Amino acid sequence: MDEDGFGRLAGGLRAVGVAEECDPEGRVRRRCAWFPAAPGVRERLIAAIALCNLPPSAVRIRWLDESWATAWRKQWHGQRIGRRLWVRPDFRPKAAAGMVDIVLTPGMAFGTGTHATTRLMLTAIERVCAEGTVRRMLDMGTGSGILAIAAARLGVGAVVAIDCDADAVAACRENARINKVRIEVRLGDAPPERERFDLVVANILAAPLIAMAEALSCCVGGRLLLSGVLARQAARVEAAYAACGLQPLGVETEEEWALLEFVRADVEWNRTATVQGE
Repeated sequence: MDEDGFGRLAGGLRAVGVAEECDPEGRVRRRCAWFPAAPGVRERLIAAIALCNLPPSAVRIRWLDESWATAWRKQWHGQRIGRRLWVRPDFRPKAAAGMVDIVLTPGMAFGTGTHATTRLMLTAIERVCAEGTVRRMLDMGTGSGILAIAAARLGVGAVVAIDCDADAVAACRENARINKVRIEVRLGDAPPERERFDLVVANILAAPLIAMAEALSCCVGGRLLLSGVLARQAARVEAAYAACGLQPLGVETEEEWALLEFVRADVEWNRTATVQGE
């Protein structure tokens, strides 16, 4: 079950927390969700999992003697992403001097830095922001707000974050408060009209990215970063945005996932010069 499907299942069953457990290379080993030990919870879990047609060996349900919060702490550690980003829960040590500290709290919104797509996006955002041309950024489908918070911590002055899920909007606002950054968080399922951003990012699935290609492309005043896309889907997503007038700059991959980068055709940009200057 992929991250999006797991999130829908856990959210529909009113989980109090979700997490991913990864190996040292960052590959997802298992996804976990915690539920209150209330009457009927186990039966509802079993019924819902049965509808997913998962093999019995793929699912494990057990009662914990410890609280869900304690279990969460064992699953989630701080990690370095890119050159200077340090992503951690608030109960892990702060980043070392010279690193950009990003603090997240447990919640129902995905985006903890453990998934390959999040790492790809954070690394690319750090690189683009280092060029000094990003004054406004849009994070479409913000989830926990991790990408928006990273941009704000990297010096982007105006950041807009949009999500169609009320839990995600609440999580993003809370995480922005904890990180002491100002982010304009909006509830919605469509890119804003008549607004342009120097950088637009969207880490969602291929199908919605293709569906919103025209609307999202209209928001791009400079660069666009897309992920949540399987490597085998990258060509279709790239074609959809190229048809909207954006120039593809390349595709980066990690595991089976891809990140696509675009620039508005009338914006001068030299990738070679940028790479040489890093």
